[in-house]
Parts: sequence; structure tokens; C-alpha cells
Amino acid sequence: MTTSMAASHAADKRLKDAIFGAASACKEAVAKYGAEKVTNATIGAMMDEDGKLACLPTMEKVYRSLPMEDLIAYAPIAGLPDYLEAVVDLTFADQRPEGYTAAIATSGGTGAIHHAVANYAEKGDKVLTSDWFWGTYNVICQENGCKLENFQLFDEKQEFNIGDFNRKVEEILKGQDSLLVIINSPAHNPTGFSLTEGDWDNVLASFKEWAAKGKKLSLLVDIAYLDYAGEKQETRRFMKKFGNLPDNILVMFSFSMSKGYTFYGQRTGALLAVSSSKEVITEFSEINKYTSRATWSNINRGAMTLLVRIQQDKAALAQFEKERDGFYRMVQSRGDIFMQEAADCGLNALPYKGGFFLAVPAADPSAVCDKLHEDLIFAVPLKLGVRIAACSVSSAKMKGIAGKVLKALQAVEGK
Repeated sequence: MTTSMAASHAADKRLKDAIFGAASACKEAVAKYGAEKVTNATIGAMMDEDGKLACLPTMEKVYRSLPMEDLIAYAPIAGLPDYLEAVVDLTFADQRPEGYTAAIATSGGTGAIHHAVANYAEKGDKVLTSDWFWGTYNVICQENGCKLENFQLFDEKQEFNIGDFNRKVEEILKGQDSLLVIINSPAHNPTGFSLTEGDWDNVLASFKEWAAKGKKLSLLVDIAYLDYAGEKQETRRFMKKFGNLPDNILVMFSFSMSKGYTFYGQRTGALLAVSSSKEVITEFSEINKYTSRATWSNINRGAMTLLVRIQQDKAALAQFEKERDGFYRMVQSRGDIFMQEAADCGLNALPYKGGFFLAVPAADPSAVCDKLHEDLIFAVPLKLGVRIAACSVSSAKMKGIAGKVLKALQAVEGK
């Protein structure tokens, strides 16, 4: 008999992460063949055209100028007030919805998702997201005693599948009084897809229908890749739609400094909320501050101070945004190379609008990825297909990948 000292609810926990597994296989290939011969399409971080981890220069300059006290002192549990104000401004820009808003500092975007699930999904209830999704959503739901359910993201035209979304919402709400929905847009991980304004209208129409029946609806919009999705105001215009909603609809946003500030390891983010009800927003601030205290207490003061310093310095902000726009265009050009070559060779790549990742459907993703290893290409096998990281593959190495993915698919599926 195997001895376990873990509590009964924890004994079966095992973390299986396809991303880190693929990265490990890639590392072995680099050691054997050399980095110049290997294409690492597994990394969810910005790599420059020379294959090195990229950092926004202004971000680094300002961070290194901070006094030691700003790096080592405790921060308030809710976050630095100036940071929270800046996060709201950065999230909405000129597209702030009507209503009451609040934000609370979290340990990265992951921490924001954790708090949303912990505080807005009943224990034992179902949380809804798309069938193409970041696997950590599932881990967070399980850790918080919830079950993650999926709707089909794409219809037969590879457009947002509002029909299946509505079907799943109805199915779930027949058995529970409230529902948390997570939608990662714009620049969705792992496909690069973005909902249109019409898609958001349809999602909110569904929410309003169920709210009128007395159900409580919470929406978490995961905007981790927002700054790599397109022009600032254009990509945020859908946010205006979240104003003046019924009191029993709460909209939240998971903000992250990881991608937009190339500050991955500092684990700094925020959970924002907008509601027509002042009481709902007051409650949001209180319960999430409580959960922060019980989880990480407070987060990285230096990173919060960094964001505030850049935001309050017009010259630094202008330079920072110029640098980040250059990163956006670099990643977008890599994605465009893949999508053009996919169209040319007949590869069924999912619609890429922007962001770090591209995806190709596959019946046996692991086998396709294993086949790609023969060409020293390392991608991430997901449940429904293969993820290619445009953020980490140089333009030179991106050329030809679509054709090799097609070849691998044909070899595996026998077509």
C-alpha cells in the first residue's frame, strides 16, 4: 500500500503541462544539433530575430533607475493606488465603459484569473470557456472546486460559434443559478483569433437574456495579449459595450504586465471590474483583497512602480509605446508569413488576427508534433491541434514552417 500524507482532496494532484514538455524536448535538440538548426515554436515569450529573449529598452532603463526601497518594500494588499489607477487607464484607453470600476493587483494575469474563479464561481459549479483554450484555466478551476466546460469556438466558416455558445450557456444555467464565462480576446491564446464587435453584441445579448430570468452572469475577458492585437483604440472599442448592463451582469478583465511589458517573471497583473452597481464594485474590491491576503498577501512593488513611472512620464511613455509597436509589428509579420504560406499550400490554419500564437487543427496533435521533430521544429500539442508561437520564431525560421506542418499532418493522417 502506497503511503500518502496529503489531504484526500489533494492526493491526486499532478501537473501535466504540454508546453513545458515540448520545451524540454526542444532543449535536448538544441544541445545535440545547435540552436541555429532548431526552430523553437514552444515559448510564450518574445524572442528577437536573433533568438534571444527580448526586453523593451525603456522598461529596462526605468526599472534599473528605481531606488532600492521601491524594489524591496512591501506594497499594499490591494496594490499601489497609482498602479491601480494606471491599470484602469491602460486597459480602457479612450474606450472606458459607463459604470463603476475598480481594480486589484494580482500575481500576473494568472492571479487575476484565479481570483475571478475563486470568487465568482460557486464550488461544484461549471465555468465556461472555448474548446481552444489556455490549459491553466482548467487547473485553476479544479484547484477552486469547479469544473471547466467548453463551447466550440469556431463554426463551419471558422467564425465565432455563437450558436454553440448559446447552447452551452443554456445547458449550464438549467442546472445552476450563476455562471462565470472566460473569453480570451483579442489575440486569443492559442489561435490568435479575436471576436468582432458583432460577436460581442451576440455574447451580451445572451447574457442579458439570462439576466432577465434572474440568473447571475460574470464575464472574465482575458486581455493578456491586448497590446499585440492591433491599434490601441481599435482593439479596445468593444469595451464600450460593457457599460450600463443589468446589475446581475459583472464584467471583469485580467490585465498582465508579462507580455505588454516583457516582464514575465515579475508576476505582476491586475483584475479589473465594471458594473452598473456601486455595491457590486465595493464587494469586488473587498472580497478580492481578502483572497489576495490569503494567497500571496501582496505582489511585486517594483514592477507596479515601474508601470506608474512610465505612465506618468510623457517622454518615456511615448518611447515605450514606440518600442512596443515595433515588437507588435515584428510578431505580426511572422504570423503573416505563416498564414500566407498556409494559404498558398492549402494548410487549414485557424484565423489569426494577432498576438503571440497560431494554431492548426489536428486529429492527433502529439503525433504531428513528433513528426515535426524530424525537421527540428518544436511546437506544442494541444487537445485539438498544434500551437505555433509566432512570438518566439524569427521571420527567417518562420518561412517554410506551414508547408512542413502540412507535410507532418499528411504523414500522420495518411491524406
